[in-house]
Amino acid sequence: MYETQDNQLNFGMIGLGTMGRNLLLNMAEHGLPVAGYDKDPDKVKLLGEEGRGVPVHGFETLEAMIQSLKTPKVVMMLVPAGKIVDSVISDLRPLLSPGDIIIDGGNSHFTDTIQRDIELEKIGLHFFGMGISGGEEGARKGPSMMPGGDREAYEFVKPVLDKIAAHVDSEPCVTYIGPGASGHFVKMVHNGIEYGIMQLIAETYELLSKGLQLPDAEIHDLFKQWNEGRLQSFLIEITSDIFAYKENGADHLLLHDIKDQARAKGTGKWTSQVAYDLQTPINVIDTAVSLRDLSKYKSMRVQAATLYGDTLPQLTVINKQDFLTNLEQAFYFSMMVTYSQGMHLLYQASAEYKYDLRLHEIAKISVGVVLSVLNS
Repeated sequence: MYETQDNQLNFGMIGLGTMGRNLLLNMAEHGLPVAGYDKDPDKVKLLGEEGRGVPVHGFETLEAMIQSLKTPKVVMMLVPAGKIVDSVISDLRPLLSPGDIIIDGGNSHFTDTIQRDIELEKIGLHFFGMGISGGEEGARKGPSMMPGGDREAYEFVKPVLDKIAAHVDSEPCVTYIGPGASGHFVKMVHNGIEYGIMQLIAETYELLSKGLQLPDAEIHDLFKQWNEGRLQSFLIEITSDIFAYKENGADHLLLHDIKDQARAKGTGKWTSQVAYDLQTPINVIDTAVSLRDLSKYKSMRVQAATLYGDTLPQLTVINKQDFLTNLEQAFYFSMMVTYSQGMHLLYQASAEYKYDLRLHEIAKISVGVVLSVLNS
């Protein structure tokens, strides 16, 4: 493990799960001396194992990690949204001094971020919320980041964020979103858009599998072909991969062993709730949220299937190729509708909450991380 003396490390991370650990390793691999802490000693140990040869140091106590940081101390939290965030902030407050910076990199509800900002400003601590997109691979190789809130704090950490972000045409996929909780708000809507697109993929699969009764290999080839055209995206790419993935020694796709139930962390639901508050229709996202909730009622769906059947009649298609061409066009149109509804919600929220969002910049960093992941 990297050896360090007190007050030498540039950045501290609380929460060494998949996202926190990979983001910290990303920083270390860019030459930034960094520190990590987690209540789970196994996660601290894993950080040390994966961080051999780079300037990363894991700590088993929060106090020791904070002591290792340069002043002003910069600490990011990547922990589950809700009460855990408030608990971590409570633990941090007596260990930090006025001028130090706390970043919430999780998917906190934007109203919670507003309240935390107010409370921390009273004691002289800088705070901002930052959405992080790109998943595990993005965190390690280059995420898209959406910081919003304390502008002074953002400018201080901007050089670090620019280094570790995904880059497209030499431009980092990170930009200052706006004041208040705008960073977390934009990430919330970003996730809502993903809900919509994932539901479109699911419905497309049902048409292909149950309607046309295409074999998995042919569905794999179709999504692979689509990903080479205008539908190119990380979600389409991994969908193609799913229809070719088997576990070692298995004679069937892993897909068919996965239970058809989806969990949710809340961001899709929050997107719908805010849209209703702002009287802004986002029906694609709303439907996706409802159907994800419906998936949880597995026993009820099984019971209904015994009464009404669970198979769709095979589609009568005169020309399969024409049908697939039309399906691609329908998917593209629906995807554009989903993005348009999400961007319209951001436009309405910007006016209502005085975020002054630069929608063209937001669109650029969102698309940029997709391109970066595909090209890595």
